[in-house]
Amino acid sequence: MTVPAPVDGTGVPWLFDFLAKHVRALRNVGFTAIQLPPTSKAQGGAGPGCDGYGVFDPRDVGSKSQQGSVATRYGPKASLTRLVAVAHACDIDVYLDLVLHQRSGENGGPGVFRYLGADGQTLNGRGTTAPGWFRGVPPDDLADDDVPSVRDDFPFGRELSYQHCRPPRVTIDDALDFGEWVFRTTGADGARFDDVKGTWAPFVREFMSHGVMASKFFYSEFFDGNRAILDGWTTQPPLSGRSLVADFPMHWALQAACDGGNARVLDGAGYTSWRPDLTCTFVDNPDTDTSPGQQVISNKLLAYAFLLSIEGYPFVYGKDYFPPSVWPGAYGLKPWIDNLVWIHEHLAVGPTSTRFLDDKVVVLNRTGTPGLLTALNFDTINARTVSCQTAFGANVHLHDYTGHHDDIWTDGNGVASFTIPSNAFNKGQSYLCFSRAGLNVASIRHARHTTQTIFGAADLDTPPASNAETETGQIWVERGGRIALRVSLNRHGVPADGSLKVSVTDARGHGVVEALCTGDHVSAEGTAVVTGEHHIRVAGRQLPEHGSAFSIDVTYLAPQAV
Repeated sequence: MTVPAPVDGTGVPWLFDFLAKHVRALRNVGFTAIQLPPTSKAQGGAGPGCDGYGVFDPRDVGSKSQQGSVATRYGPKASLTRLVAVAHACDIDVYLDLVLHQRSGENGGPGVFRYLGADGQTLNGRGTTAPGWFRGVPPDDLADDDVPSVRDDFPFGRELSYQHCRPPRVTIDDALDFGEWVFRTTGADGARFDDVKGTWAPFVREFMSHGVMASKFFYSEFFDGNRAILDGWTTQPPLSGRSLVADFPMHWALQAACDGGNARVLDGAGYTSWRPDLTCTFVDNPDTDTSPGQQVISNKLLAYAFLLSIEGYPFVYGKDYFPPSVWPGAYGLKPWIDNLVWIHEHLAVGPTSTRFLDDKVVVLNRTGTPGLLTALNFDTINARTVSCQTAFGANVHLHDYTGHHDDIWTDGNGVASFTIPSNAFNKGQSYLCFSRAGLNVASIRHARHTTQTIFGAADLDTPPASNAETETGQIWVERGGRIALRVSLNRHGVPADGSLKVSVTDARGHGVVEALCTGDHVSAEGTAVVTGEHHIRVAGRQLPEHGSAFSIDVTYLAPQAV
């Protein structure tokens, strides 16, 4: 089930607007990044059940009237770009979810996807496909690429071919062009790469190494429970460590521990125990949550206490975090997860050592500074008293930062003794997190500017510049913030006296910055005098009747609250 949306008639906001209102609170807790769902227009548009993975038009991020709506299920383009900018102002990264494995909703015959262009009427949009783009579509009938697991390669619609496509490289070049466009348009910091198990690995590496993507963070969904297979794909050529990978083996271990009450499966669990520098850990995600039998049903807080204590890059699933009023069926674990995120960000430092283990109890020690001693009890009947060696040293005052236990002291040998409460009623709150007493560290925000690009072209979602003034975009700016423009004009067919004027005005119509491009490029700066929405307009002079392509790089500081 997808998140609610305004089109459902329930009065809820778009997901992107909801997140924009909450990013400051998330950063105050200690979150450092947000993983978005797929942002491209999918089959079904904004309709119920449209989760975004059946991609129709990659370059429609809520900006074209296709598949029954302008917005995607998660919001319009303006909401997406505003969310990214507000997140950066709050010092939070934003990751896209890129679905490059398949397309759904063909509208021109088998293997033919045709898209609206900038005029909203003509099917001249960039990236029109042909049967030779896809596996098994007549008349080309392409064989499957040499993907990591042919047996597990399900089409999920029309499966794109990157190795055997006709003409050669047509799908690769289109994907690289899309990647440049979507990262520059949104200003996003990285991405999840969907279904790499069914995607030709040389293309995955080329995409992650090309142009603007080369500087972005990537992690990949390789849906497999075998650590050796994950290690081979991640560390060997062609990937050679370019991408992190979702740790599905860790998920299965957490499921066995939390639903089965078995602590021993957590000892050395997951690919994280091999390569914590290359893993993204999770309790549940849209893959496992929507697949019967794959969810963690019980004791999710014990799973989060474990993940947020060990190494690896942990992700918190929004459905676990937010309450049911936000997401029907959600668990509402925010108060406890907030505490564990603070613990992760400020206490969980250094290598991980298992200090105690039996069928029901595991105790872990992060041995850096300040250090962390985490104890979990899966026993639903008995509290457990444990004494174990720690890395804190002798006679050190320790505080339980979960509030479940009184302060303790290590003995002269650095041994700590404590009692873990029972996991009564499978509530999942039977965990302790000790560190040195007296730590009260706040999460610090370093406000960041955002750079986003508006591309004007007939085959994209923003029209080329004409000799009439038109609005091409909106930005949300903090009062006193600098707005910097870099304007580029495609001068093909433009006479020597042709030019393009770009202006930014606030909501009251007051001019903030203006750039007049009489050559190929021009830059200009201004300062916002009010906080809020600002409008970007373009007006040409002596431009061709069909218009001229342009781009505007706009750098600005968004407000931290909207």
